[in-house]
Amino acid sequence: MTKKRFKIIPAVYLYLIKNNKILMQRRFNTGYEDGNYSLVAGHLDGGETCREALVREVKEEANITLSIRDLKVVHVVHRKADDHERVDFFVKANKWQGDPKIMEPHKCDDLKWFALKNLPKNIIPYVKFAINKIQNKVFYSEFGW
Repeated sequence: MTKKRFKIIPAVYLYLIKNNKILMQRRFNTGYEDGNYSLVAGHLDGGETCREALVREVKEEANITLSIRDLKVVHVVHRKADDHERVDFFVKANKWQGDPKIMEPHKCDDLKWFALKNLPKNIIPYVKFAINKIQNKVFYSEFGW
């Protein structure tokens, strides 16, 4: 009898800073954390690195062009969510091209820059947790256990 292997869900998040402000998007009509802010993010599709997935997702969601050479993983969260586990990669872009624009209005109803010292109150809790860890130069954390 073959043992079924444990599976984990990986996702990538863009940590984009400009003039001490962070780019955030508000989820809309997704069925998960709607009305709350997150970073521009998405899931890995398989057959791609986390930085490749981020380049793809950020272009699809926010019309921003990234280059892999300008990306650095700055935080990783091993997260327990409901009945499954996730690994979230937070990636900082040192350079980018394009002005952020909502490209999926059926999933996002706001996209704007927030001062790091004045973030919105309605942030997804683990995203707020990760932003704090990044600001404190902590590379790895665990959430929801």
